[in-house]
Amino acid sequence: MSSPESAREHPRDWEAGETALDVATGRVGRVMGHVGPRYQLRPLNGGREWEADPESLEAAYQSDALSAAVVTANTSQRIRERM
Repeated sequence: MSSPESAREHPRDWEAGETALDVATGRVGRVMGHVGPRYQLRPLNGGREWEADPESLEAAYQSDALSAAVVTANTSQRIRERM
């Protein structure tokens, strides 16, 4: 008989440079590395890193990366318009 813990799929190991979707935050980032069990990700266009649990990371599709770039461009445009 298997326990619920053994039936659960273990999160994959992420390599530095891979693009991942953090489903907990909805953000897409580049994996920078990890300390202990948590991974550090950085936005694709640079910026402040954030930490993510391995269970919340999924492979990012090209459309995920494009959506993140559109959000960044729209935010930048709004800032410029206010100046």
